[in-house]
Amino acid sequence: MTKKSRGKWVSLLLLSMITVLSVSACSGNSGSGKETAATNKPEQSAATGGEATEAPDELKPHKLTLVYPGTPQTDEAVVEEALNKLLTAKINATIDLMPIDWGAWDDKVNLMIAGRDVIDIYFTAQWNGHANNVSKGAFIPLNDLIDQYGQGIKETLDPAFLEGAKINGKNYGVPTNKELASAGGIVYRKDVTDELGIDMSAVKEPKDLDAVYAVVKEKRPDLVPLYTNGAVFNAHYFGNYDFLGDSTIPGALLKDENGTTVAPVEDSARYQDYLKLARDFYVKGYINADAATTQVAPQDAWNAGKVFSTIEPMKPGKDAEIASAAGIPGKTAQIIMTSKTVATSETAGSMLGISSTSTNPERAMMLINLLHTDKEINNLLNFGIEGVHYTKNGEIISPTGKTADYSPGSAWMFGSQFLNYVWDTEAPDKWEQFKAFNEGAISSPALGFVFDSEPVKSEVGALANVIRQFQKAVETGSVEPEQGLKEYRQALKDAGIDKVIAEKQKQFDDFLASK
Repeated sequence: MTKKSRGKWVSLLLLSMITVLSVSACSGNSGSGKETAATNKPEQSAATGGEATEAPDELKPHKLTLVYPGTPQTDEAVVEEALNKLLTAKINATIDLMPIDWGAWDDKVNLMIAGRDVIDIYFTAQWNGHANNVSKGAFIPLNDLIDQYGQGIKETLDPAFLEGAKINGKNYGVPTNKELASAGGIVYRKDVTDELGIDMSAVKEPKDLDAVYAVVKEKRPDLVPLYTNGAVFNAHYFGNYDFLGDSTIPGALLKDENGTTVAPVEDSARYQDYLKLARDFYVKGYINADAATTQVAPQDAWNAGKVFSTIEPMKPGKDAEIASAAGIPGKTAQIIMTSKTVATSETAGSMLGISSTSTNPERAMMLINLLHTDKEINNLLNFGIEGVHYTKNGEIISPTGKTADYSPGSAWMFGSQFLNYVWDTEAPDKWEQFKAFNEGAISSPALGFVFDSEPVKSEVGALANVIRQFQKAVETGSVEPEQGLKEYRQALKDAGIDKVIAEKQKQFDDFLASK
């Protein structure tokens, strides 16, 4: 596929998405008269998006479990009770919210999957081992369930999301309806830069942060200039690495270039330059000393008031989302530092998957459908109870003295973000900005391709152990990059990275030949 034809393809894809999102965004305008059928009639669309097959009183009661990464909230039980009243009326179900702290997420969720814990719904994403977990049998295929119980999803979600998230022609997760383009950048404390007289307009790329962090370190020693618990500038969304479906499996292309040769990112000049910069910042004390080992996720560090800046996947209002969850509304700003790109991975960057241990997958899909179609349930899960955790003026919400007791900051994980209310510290036209953000994104050479790891699953397992041992230390700047990278690359080679790369290349070549 040529660059020109790829550009036409993604333009059509984005145009299609923008059309659908326009409908979704209109459904969030109170009194607009342009609400969708799914939004107008949630009682009908609760189970099937408008074609109910069973009334709630014909369904046996069922308790659904929802496992996702995030800080447990003080008022979780209160919100659960309110959710249960709505869910009982609509699908005769109740819910057990099971957040797991970000720092412990990978280890705990892997243990739950390996231990075959009885769970209904897991958060899952391509950057969080989705394809690998599919190969382990963690999730069930959802296509038939979506057809039967997820008509609201199909009516409101751009087809590009479901198509791009498929593995071997099947969906194992329902993507969140949100932004499609991707970019990397920083979120920082604007109140601190104002206080210290730092001009952030001069910051265009990562190296420009050196002068900023030097001042913050000297003048505000109570703050970590750049907090991380993992990759710094080599995060996949910052480095613009396309891992062809699962960023936990080595071998990638650069999304913002035209190459079609799959290679280890560790061999690229971009990766190695970013390692050197991270090491420089670490040695200067800009990065938290425990970056390679801490279990404290960036949002938790924000919540504790210890952070000046973090590296983040960008979108309109990312800074406001972080500030809201941290209880510092209006005190943050953001800077995009990379090209905007679109890859298959973005379609699967946030999903809800139904566990293969679920005792009622049908009811689980009914809940996921509600999160895509029911405004009241969606916002209750994301923001808590109106009049308690927020006050509401049309579609704009404002904090109360109880906001901090339920502020998970996880709206990008659940259903449709285009149903979400907008905080009074966010741009009122936030959802219009989302549509504009998707325009002009560079398409990855591998757009539409998803790697099947089944032929090399033993090597993928061995490589996962190597990554767990080396990656954080190397990418946070915690070790000298030349020696650390040398050991890391050798360990990857010993674990079979060459075989995985060859298999990725073979499958990708077949994909290109079929275009």
